[in-house]
Amino acid sequence: MTIEPRDARVEAQQLLAPGEGQARVLEPSPPAINSGPHWADDPVDRTAVTGDGSDVELVLPTGLVDPARDPATVVDWDTWLDGRSARAEHADWLAERWLGGRRRLPATPPLETLVETRLALHRLATYVVAPVRHRQNGKFGLRWTQGGFGTPFFGQDRQVRVEGTSLIDQRDGEVRVTPIGSLEDAARFLESEIDAETAAEHDSPDVGDVDERLAVDASAAELLGNWFGMAFAGLEVLRADATSIDPSRPQLWPGHFDPAIEVGTDDTRASYGASPGDHGSDQPYLYVSVWWPDRLDIDTDDSFWNASGFTGRILPLADFPADADPAVVAANFWRETRDRIHS
Repeated sequence: MTIEPRDARVEAQQLLAPGEGQARVLEPSPPAINSGPHWADDPVDRTAVTGDGSDVELVLPTGLVDPARDPATVVDWDTWLDGRSARAEHADWLAERWLGGRRRLPATPPLETLVETRLALHRLATYVVAPVRHRQNGKFGLRWTQGGFGTPFFGQDRQVRVEGTSLIDQRDGEVRVTPIGSLEDAARFLESEIDAETAAEHDSPDVGDVDERLAVDASAAELLGNWFGMAFAGLEVLRADATSIDPSRPQLWPGHFDPAIEVGTDDTRASYGASPGDHGSDQPYLYVSVWWPDRLDIDTDDSFWNASGFTGRILPLADFPADADPAVVAANFWRETRDRIHS
């Protein structure tokens, strides 16, 4: 399989006519950001200006239309898509990148296969992929990348990512690809080492046998990659909502292996995320976890707060409404829960 170098923002920009605007996407793009505090780009940054400092039109991911919060004119991708019938050919392209169009999750494989693949990719993310970036700049947060997950660009425009059943190392516009094997194979391919401590959390799987082949099923990897894409699309909607107080940037934390952000004041702060499954649930689910429930008047006997193990709310994948855009389902779930917390 041939995999070309990726520059997600440039790929999207090429859809636009000259002078039509500046594209914003959900995936990392070069060049690498080699300064603090984030050491990473913000794909949906609203501060783009022309060389003379004037405002420019931005074409942003679906749901991020909020001119009141930014002096630039903003247009979401679905609005752009509907503007001319000739753009209909781009609907699938946008959907694959969770920007717009008809976005759908693939069929769920048998849960046993999904769990096995999730655990394998979790081990790979935590003990090999994330530490490569950490050694460069002290950061280990990951992001969604098309077909899977990966690092932001770091160092000399390097990105390590997983796409399906492949491990990819992109540096300075050149790409090396290898099938996912063992943790030791992956570390050797990336010219790195297995790190059992840096990115691990209490709910990370054990390192295990580093020479054992990681069992990654293609259909399960496809679902998980799209689950992460859906999550980033929905989280950016929540993040851009003017009602969301002090939202953080979306991250795919390798130790927990779920995309999430934090929203709220000191008293109403909560984590909003999308777990691909964990020790308590074989299937993926959305969640909101309240940080300080004792500071809020939350009636835990209310069926609205249906999470077990923490004060909060969940929505399992099996309960998603049929034929609905899952990114919209996620955004609505998070916003509804946020509003209940703040009521």
